[in-house]
Amino acid sequence: MAEVIIDRERCKGCLLCVSFCPKQLFTLSDKLNSSGYYPVKIKEMKECSGCAVCATVCPDVAITAVDR
Repeated sequence: MAEVIIDRERCKGCLLCVSFCPKQLFTLSDKLNSSGYYPVKIKEMKECSGCAVCATVCPDVAITAVDR
């Protein structure tokens, strides 16, 4: 099982992970981070395949994919 960890404070809500996730598991949060951005969040973690594309495309290194 894979787990995706999002650092809400580093995320600027660029939506690259939303565009590249093959399972479309990301969406924008409705809460701002301390920098005034809406970070992404995972819709359903158990659907994650662990491909780590999200972590690869994240320009702010705000996403870590961990295989559990």
